[in-house]
Amino acid sequence: MKVILLQDVKGTGKKGEIHEVKDGYAINCLIKKGLAQEANAKNLNLLQGQKDHAQHKIDVDTANAKAIAEKLNDKKIEVKAKAGANGRLFGTVTAKEVSAAIKQSIGCDVDKKKINISMKIEGFGDFSAEARLYAGVVAKFTVSVVEG
Repeated sequence: MKVILLQDVKGTGKKGEIHEVKDGYAINCLIKKGLAQEANAKNLNLLQGQKDHAQHKIDVDTANAKAIAEKLNDKKIEVKAKAGANGRLFGTVTAKEVSAAIKQSIGCDVDKKKINISMKIEGFGDFSAEARLYAGVVAKFTVSVVEG
């Protein structure tokens, strides 16, 4: 009997795969426990629709990430920070502050977890950084720290 796996099943396969298994195993174990469903025309059509939807979502997310990367690549993002009398910053400039500066500068939301700053920013000047927006989509930019 052909079944579509609804969950990962050890020794049989992964979720979304179609497998040929023995009738007794399919009926008494997989289908009864809700781990699989029979691979008839209706269920195969639903599975194909789910796969198409997932691929479309990936395509849209990749296109959005590329659009943001295009705006952000080789830009200079200015971050204002307060400093003491000797010119040293109070604390460091974090990815959260860089994310807020990107939103203010180019109007795009970039999650702070996706921003990678090459070194700790503890003073004024220019620092290189990158944003890993999506799988295979990386934007490199410069963070300029000025007194503000």
